Amino acid sequence: MKHPVLGILGGLGPASGAYFYQLLIKHTKAARDADHLDVLLSGCASTPDRTDFILGKSAVDPLPDMLASARALVGAGADLLAIPCNTAHYFYDALMSALDVPVINLIRETVDWLADGKVKKIGLLATDGTVQSGAYRKVCEEMDVGCICPDAADQAQIMRIIYDEIKAGKPADTGAFSAVCERLRSKGCERLILGCTELSLLAKETDLSDGEFVDPLAVLACRCITLCGKEPVGFAQAMIDFERKKS
Repeated sequence: MKHPVLGILGGLGPASGAYFYQLLIKHTKAARDADHLDVLLSGCASTPDRTDFILGKSAVDPLPDMLASARALVGAGADLLAIPCNTAHYFYDALMSALDVPVINLIRETVDWLADGKVKKIGLLATDGTVQSGAYRKVCEEMDVGCICPDAADQAQIMRIIYDEIKAGKPADTGAFSAVCERLRSKGCERLILGCTELSLLAKETDLSDGEFVDPLAVLACRCITLCGKEPVGFAQAMIDFERKKS
């Protein structure tokens, strides 16, 4: 019996693609190598910056590079694709219309999971591109979940942490990050979405409470494991049960 092959459109940035693959390995129930997912991982780090294009700071469209990577994965045998990058989902509809295999929507999966858990208001920690594209807000509105973004000053702090620190390989200013999170909590946010995969890396390196922070990469990994016919382990049981219910 042929096992589904998962294609990972990585390189957006490089560390998050590698971390997503690590999540798949860590959270798949396996007693031997052959129990893990069959995976193809691309790492086209030269793909133009998604946020700069979305905000009009660059005229270089990253979609052709993303499509080339996706088609290479499909050509190599991928049966479904995952994109471990929140901002890249701005191009989700264009990718779906150009490909013959399903692309799992990280944003929709994340909000769907929260809505199922009766969460009514989330705080979004993400790049300017993700925030201004309205990708999360649109899905939240469809599922009757409030979406609160940081104010301009706090958003600038988040961008500094993402681009000037984490992407640059420098220690993140966890004090500034915590202060932004506290102000979102004061606005009634029940959960805070780590809506940039660089912030997922921050969660990996620091002690962020799983009960408050939601890592879309974890939601995506759980979904991919389930869709590929394997058993997810080590996630919140409610998340595992939800993904099984959907499949």
